[in-house]
Amino acid sequence: MDKSSIKRLLEALKNADELIRNKATTELWRIWFEQKGVAGLEAIRRSENWRQFGEVAKAEAVLNELIEDLPDFAEAWNRRAVLYYTLGQYKKAAKDCEMVVKINPFHFGAFHGLGLCYAALGEYREAIKAFQNALEIQPYAIENQRLILECTAKLS
Repeated sequence: MDKSSIKRLLEALKNADELIRNKATTELWRIWFEQKGVAGLEAIRRSENWRQFGEVAKAEAVLNELIEDLPDFAEAWNRRAVLYYTLGQYKKAAKDCEMVVKINPFHFGAFHGLGLCYAALGEYREAIKAFQNALEIQPYAIENQRLILECTAKLS
């Protein structure tokens, strides 16, 4: 997909019409997952299957190999961040989220995840910044607005 199409999808995230926003969100996730073709997508699916069956080490191994083979595949880093987050390894998850947004500075999911990691670590100012970054891309994301309020309250 060309950059102008992605730009249009990113603009659609700011549309007042919820249906338009939801379609754009779904399409962006599809693009991100399919960025490296069938092989990348299949590896992510294999990792997700391992994770669902409780085989965390195997899930991580698949993602580690995928990242080693395709270091510019943002969604591979993002999936590993999700894995680490679910394991309570918030610093490792945050590092992977940071890599995602370095590769794809419009990845609202990674900014959201980064905020969750910082909040879990008690780093509320950093969490707020991450949620604000996510909101710049997806301004109608009520969950990020709510999390900013929660983090702000914890600073008081």
